[in-house]
Amino acid sequence: MDAEFIRPGKYWRKTELEGQIHCDLCPRACVLKEGDRGFCFIRQNLDGQMYLTSYGRSTGFCIDPIEKKPLNHFLPGTSVLSFGTAGCNLGCRFCQNWDISKSREIERLSERAYPQDIAQAALRHGCRSVAFTYNDPVIWFEYAMDTALACREVGIKTVAVTAGYITPEARPEFYSAIDAANVDLKAFTERFYKQITLSELEPVLDTLKWLKHESDVWFEITNLIIPQENDSHDELKSMCDWIVTNLGEEVPVHFTAFHPDFKLTDRPPTPPSILIEAREIAIAAGIKYAYTGNVNDKKRQSTYCPKCSNLLIERDWFDLGKFNIKQGCCNKCGTKINGVFEDKKGNWGRKRLPIFFDN
Repeated sequence: MDAEFIRPGKYWRKTELEGQIHCDLCPRACVLKEGDRGFCFIRQNLDGQMYLTSYGRSTGFCIDPIEKKPLNHFLPGTSVLSFGTAGCNLGCRFCQNWDISKSREIERLSERAYPQDIAQAALRHGCRSVAFTYNDPVIWFEYAMDTALACREVGIKTVAVTAGYITPEARPEFYSAIDAANVDLKAFTERFYKQITLSELEPVLDTLKWLKHESDVWFEITNLIIPQENDSHDELKSMCDWIVTNLGEEVPVHFTAFHPDFKLTDRPPTPPSILIEAREIAIAAGIKYAYTGNVNDKKRQSTYCPKCSNLLIERDWFDLGKFNIKQGCCNKCGTKINGVFEDKKGNWGRKRLPIFFDN
């Protein structure tokens, strides 16, 4: 094991048994004997203490449109430097990034990139933000936090693409340096979370409520719709009603299409008609900003004023057309539009630009 990439971890405690430790970072609450790794694989008990074993070891560096995260109400049209590490604290059978999140070959997948390196790379390439994505940044807490602080020092914002599976104890510090988040609300039943993701729903709902009521983080929600798993009308309606009641009407919700992958290849791709129905359910429930994703649907991926229906942001996949927001408001009726906007849209478009670090 390369000591260069090992750092002391936070949010753990010793148990009554000699040498055992209890992880308090995520609700999985792993108990580790000497040498054991957590479910996430990158947190390990070494000499009776918790360590992160992937600090500065990253993968997948690429400049994307911010809309790909997806974030439609956060600096539209700008570029974001995306990266992740190995491992994950969920066990999603449908994982779209399983080659990264389920990898046990960290050395093969990774580049060396320390927080200041990443911040400077984002600055050099003109990125407005850096996204922690591909696998959940909660498990590489210390690396993500140091990177967020390094980015903040040079005026770069940070984005967490996350399942929201984090303990109440760790949540405030994690989000203290995060500017925006997309939280993957994978379904709205405990059955789905336990059987399909090997986790639990309630901690995710708690994170969403905390983000809304106890933080200044701009966040949006993604719901990946899987045929025959989480696509029923009743489940979608219950989820949308919960969002309106607990988070309000202004949180954007993205309904995205599933593609068979990893261990869930016996389900077909999501028909566009189901995404359209889900969006209509959300609008009927009162959600102001509902979108379809992973399909070609210009009409339903664009943003409209919730009061006068004026086309505010025209989207063709990740290309932006008309942009009718001024000082954060509809330029026609003056209604305040929820989000983080500037008077001019970015011009990154749908480009995808891999970048590499000199190691």
